[in-house]
Amino acid sequence: MKYTIRGDKLAVTKSIKDYIEEKLDRLNKYYEDASNLDCKVVIRSKNNLQTIEVTIPLNKFILRAEVSDKDLYAAIDLVVDKLEGQIRKNKTRLKKRYDKTDVIEMNFDFEEEEEEELDIIKRKDIDTKPMGEEEAILQMNLLNHDFFVFKNTDEECVSVIYKRKDNKYGIINVK
Repeated sequence: MKYTIRGDKLAVTKSIKDYIEEKLDRLNKYYEDASNLDCKVVIRSKNNLQTIEVTIPLNKFILRAEVSDKDLYAAIDLVVDKLEGQIRKNKTRLKKRYDKTDVIEMNFDFEEEEEEELDIIKRKDIDTKPMGEEEAILQMNLLNHDFFVFKNTDEECVSVIYKRKDNKYGIINVK
């Protein structure tokens, strides 16, 4: 794997870089040919938390994980565990979807603990009301939800407004 490791308001030392590469090399067993993969790593420090974000773009999908911890080395260990968990958890779905295609970088011949089924336990129909983004934020906060679906009068589409981890808001527009 080729690594692009950068620090955001943080100097990346050789020991940190070596530790990240050593830990992320654990993921090589899940790829057919890991030498062609580009792994992007961003390390941030805010307050007392060290955050590491790892993105591995593959041909058909993207693996991404982000972890924050007081200790950078603990965050690195946790992010690798999280990525490994994503691969293991979605092994069956990925294999069903991409096993018949020629272009897949994943190696599906690894031990799996237990298979988790995707169960949709609730389905809900909603009537969306046309409104602006500020009114949607107000509605979301009144309902005490993390997201809110509405007809966006500003963008003339259906939108989802959501609350981010940093307590700011994001919006997804469905065109």
